[in-house]
Amino acid sequence: MCPAKVNDRYDRGFIIPIGGGEKKVKTSSILNRFIELSGGRDARIVIIPTASRLEDTGDRYLEVFTEIGVKSVSVVSLDQREDCEDMIKLAKLEDATGIFMTGGDQLRLSTIIGGTSVSKLMRKANSEGVHIAGTSAGAAFIPEHMIAFGRGGATPKSGLATLAPGLGLTNKVIIDQHFRERGRLGRLLSALAYNPFAIGLGVDEDTAAFIGPDDVIEVIGSGGITVIDPTDLQHSSMADVGRLKPVCLIGIRLHILLDGGRYDLSTREASPASG
Repeated sequence: MCPAKVNDRYDRGFIIPIGGGEKKVKTSSILNRFIELSGGRDARIVIIPTASRLEDTGDRYLEVFTEIGVKSVSVVSLDQREDCEDMIKLAKLEDATGIFMTGGDQLRLSTIIGGTSVSKLMRKANSEGVHIAGTSAGAAFIPEHMIAFGRGGATPKSGLATLAPGLGLTNKVIIDQHFRERGRLGRLLSALAYNPFAIGLGVDEDTAAFIGPDDVIEVIGSGGITVIDPTDLQHSSMADVGRLKPVCLIGIRLHILLDGGRYDLSTREASPASG
């Protein structure tokens, strides 16, 4: 589930996890930035509403992107695994300059799309410059390791987070959404405590992390992003405690970034908005 290798001829496309609850209006700074990156009015946007069980989810985003001014927007419904091998649907995705995954249940994304031709195409497309965004469940599905489900709460506990394979656009982060609204600090800390190799990104509602090809994150939106860096973790008791018992973590670094703030995943340095 590792990211596809980037060919020297291309820059990787942006990876854009959105915390959910983004304003679905033509003035949305998040959606407008996604469209701008994808080609503006000439962008070719494909919406994947697989995570949602609501029939009108894809159509609502189609309306918003059309209102913004995009001339080519389509919804590709992937309701079962055989849909992910449909040549017509694959051709639409292959022609896209931007792909948008809606919210819902991330396990629907992983169980329907995981291991299919669609998942392989999306990783390859991103490595060749196609920008891929996901909101709520779509955001959780973006990285190699996905938080499938778990409880809220501020304290990390053994078993608080259950992980599953994600889409694999990046292996540098683990993402949790609706972060401060649903009190998910403990859940994200628990996920990182299992194997503290990745950066944790807790993305608030109406907020997005625009992860560029240089692995620098720019925050856009009305909320914040909680960055949890376990690089200097000195001690974790995760292996020694019983289920749902508190976990001791020593040496964790934490940053809160707001609109315009940046974080470099390579150097692991944070900076506030300039100006």
